Amino acid sequence: MKNLLFIFQYIFNPRSVGAILPSSKYLSKKMINDINFEKAKYIVEYGPGTGIFTENIIKNKKTTTKVVLIENNKNFYTLLQEKYKNVDNTIIVYDSAENVESILMDNQIPYVDYIVSGLPFTSLPINVSNKILQNTLKVLKEDGLFVTFQYTKLKIPFFKKYFPDISIKKEYRNLPPAYILNCYKFCLKKE
Repeated sequence: MKNLLFIFQYIFNPRSVGAILPSSKYLSKKMINDINFEKAKYIVEYGPGTGIFTENIIKNKKTTTKVVLIENNKNFYTLLQEKYKNVDNTIIVYDSAENVESILMDNQIPYVDYIVSGLPFTSLPINVSNKILQNTLKVLKEDGLFVTFQYTKLKIPFFKKYFPDISIKKEYRNLPPAYILNCYKFCLKKE
């Protein structure tokens, strides 16, 4: 059922749904691999879609950790509401990730430790991508981490404009294979 919804949304909303199938469980595990769930107080997910990353975030988070899911596809938002409405400290917002700053203010969240993104930056308008990343930098704490994935390396120079330190892993067991980008707000590598 989720796969059918995903395919339907891809056909009718290709700019907001970047793949024909949801991400694999393998990609999902790698996307959250570098989150320190013991220390994380605030986690945001951009474009959770059907919730494949969300499931792992919810399963691993502490009960006191607040998770904010920002989804701008009405069908996916409704699905997420049904799945996670009774999960403590989970806030589901029907909006664009561009508005992350005001969304956090509305929910009295002062900063974010981790942002996990399922957004299709390759198909988003460049002005939208720029605004999302500008506001991501504003809300991430100093040692915060932005995690996203791409199917090619074409957008890496774009991400490097905002994040000086990016580590890249590849998940071959996803269809199509995907690059996971761990984007650090400040350069962690020793010069």
